[in-house]
Amino acid sequence: MIILPLYNMQLISRGNMYFQTDVFKTLTGKVVEGEKVVVLQTKRYQARKDLTEDNFYKIGAVGTLAQVSPEGYVTVNITNRIDVDEIHINGDGEIELNISKRNDVDELDVSRELEVLEALKADVRDLSSRFQFSNFIELLLSGISNVEELAASLSYWFNTSNEEMQSIIANDSINKRLELMEKEIVEYVEVTKVTTDANSAREQEYKDLYRESAIKKQMEYLQKELDDMHPENVTDIQRFEKKIKEAGMNEDARKEADKVLNRLKQEGHHSSETGMLYDYLDFVIGLSWKKEETKKIDLEEAEKILDSDHYGLDKVKKRIIQQIAVMNLKGTQSGSILLFVGAPGTGKTSIGKSIAKSLGREYVRVSLGGVRDEAEIRGHRRTYIGAMPGRIMDAISKSGVSNPVMVLDEIDKLSQSYNGDPASALLEVLDPEQNNTFTDHYMNVPYDLSNVLFICTANSLDTIPAPLLNRMEVINFTGYTPDEKLKIAREHLLPKSMEAMGINESQLNVSDEILSTIISDFTRESGVRGLRKRIDALCRGAALLIARNENESVTITPEQLRGEFDMRPMHRNTVPAEQKPGVVTGLAWTAVGGEILYIETLFTKGKGGITITGKLGDVMKESAQIAVSLVKSMYPDKASLFEQNDLHIHVPEGAVPKDGPSAGITMTTAIASLVTGVPVKPTFAMTGEVSLRGIVSAIGGLPEKLMAAERAGVKQVFIPDDNMQDLVDVAEEVKEALEIIPVKNVEDVISYLKINQ
Repeated sequence: MIILPLYNMQLISRGNMYFQTDVFKTLTGKVVEGEKVVVLQTKRYQARKDLTEDNFYKIGAVGTLAQVSPEGYVTVNITNRIDVDEIHINGDGEIELNISKRNDVDELDVSRELEVLEALKADVRDLSSRFQFSNFIELLLSGISNVEELAASLSYWFNTSNEEMQSIIANDSINKRLELMEKEIVEYVEVTKVTTDANSAREQEYKDLYRESAIKKQMEYLQKELDDMHPENVTDIQRFEKKIKEAGMNEDARKEADKVLNRLKQEGHHSSETGMLYDYLDFVIGLSWKKEETKKIDLEEAEKILDSDHYGLDKVKKRIIQQIAVMNLKGTQSGSILLFVGAPGTGKTSIGKSIAKSLGREYVRVSLGGVRDEAEIRGHRRTYIGAMPGRIMDAISKSGVSNPVMVLDEIDKLSQSYNGDPASALLEVLDPEQNNTFTDHYMNVPYDLSNVLFICTANSLDTIPAPLLNRMEVINFTGYTPDEKLKIAREHLLPKSMEAMGINESQLNVSDEILSTIISDFTRESGVRGLRKRIDALCRGAALLIARNENESVTITPEQLRGEFDMRPMHRNTVPAEQKPGVVTGLAWTAVGGEILYIETLFTKGKGGITITGKLGDVMKESAQIAVSLVKSMYPDKASLFEQNDLHIHVPEGAVPKDGPSAGITMTTAIASLVTGVPVKPTFAMTGEVSLRGIVSAIGGLPEKLMAAERAGVKQVFIPDDNMQDLVDVAEEVKEALEIIPVKNVEDVISYLKINQ
């Protein structure tokens, strides 16, 4: 028995196979007609002496040597397929087999096979006419009696893997093997035709299908060859395909990206939609889809970074360190959504950059001031011309990571319009229970925002919708005291400004007295933004002096501030030496911090009318009405004053809008002073809202108001008793300069000031 291992298995299980006699001489030394031959397929090329049992597939064919031709070919007549039960290979490479016959399911229609064979032969003849060896092919075809013999003769050129060939042989149905071999032959013919002349393909419907498959295989093969030869010439389509595979997208995103990529392939370069499809894919594959590894954060190092970048803000920094500690313990990328609220220039936005630095993460800022369109948050649908992603996903793209520290700046300045409510669109973004599947309309697939550390900033809580505010933890940024501003100016603002202007330390001398003068006389704010502008102006002026007088040091004097540097002092309210009855000092919170204001009242001849001026909002007008009613009830014997006169209530600086629920106690006291004729000392100030029962209720912005009182020369301040717990947020130097008097009702104030009848 001759055992013939073949690397490229001919596709045959019945009929004649043809081999060169050299093959048999190599194996046996001679060729003997009638000898039994077993043909086995090996899984990969292997020298005979190195063959092992695992190298063989377990299904082969058996036949006999039928004829030796003068041309040097041996005909083997295949009679059956076999199952190889056992294989034994000795050290000399001799192979012994235990085999058993593998039966066919024979439902073959011979007449149909002959029709298929003749059609396939015609295809092969047509193909061979394109080559010089057509006579040899014609001779070969004349001796072929079935489709399997034809497949065996051509299988050497098939672009078919050993596994695919073996799967055909392993099929027990002769009809099924016939179909598979027919497919292989037709595909081979069509591939070869496409390579030589694509226009000569047959037009029958089923062959068109085979031809399409063949073209795709050929294109993939040729394109791979080109890519290997010229990797620098990879097309955009190929780049997108590679990026989509490597991006680590979720299932929905990958399907959408593949869908858009297929459309891009179909549209071609000249379609009007090509640009939109290209931009979409470029954006999606540019996002970071992979979850960043959670890293343990060094708390001491984070504290050092926050302290070096920002002076003061102890309460804020403590809360941030707590957040970092929680993230360390839970092993999460984010925690509560923080909302920093305070006056401009108090460091709300800049501390976000320091937080990112302390966490070792990327920092991005999204400005929401003036945003009126919901699509600015959720993105535009791709059905619109000029569609683009929303600001949230655009910021994620620019950061290059999936876990940046994202500052949503000026969240209180969002507004509604006919284009939707952007504040409502932020509800999903800032909700930890929902944002792991945030869907931007432009992308149309979910993206996980749960690893993003969101920090929001606002100047006031008044305009933030309650549902949105409920999702955030409010951290108040109080204004800086003069001492804190001096240290910030000395340690941060002045060095940065000098560096920006090209001035070294030896060229400019600015004393603490000068900085204190700038703080007290030329700025009017709770933060340090205006102070920074003043210091920049000072350094620019100093740069001019230094440039004119080379190598000379410049020392700034107080006189130069108003003259040389053209700084104009800020007008600041200060309490007068004395005050008339009916005028009381109040305290207010403004966008730039605390400020004192005067409530002035006056009786004029009339019939009991009430005039309120000073550009007051609805809340302050209601406070005035309540104050009038309270005073009438407290001083019933003064009722004739209100009946025979008109009452005018005025808050100076009428061009400045004023509103808020904290002027009630001041208005009540002012009217009480007016009707009794008892003046209130200007060094007394007060803040608090009152009810018709005379109860003084709590107010906000206490630290800023007390700083304004201390700055204006106030000595005693009445505050609601409920606000005493807020004194922990007030600087010690402010509390030391003021006598703070808690009150529960209006009678406490009247009694203390001795405003009697």
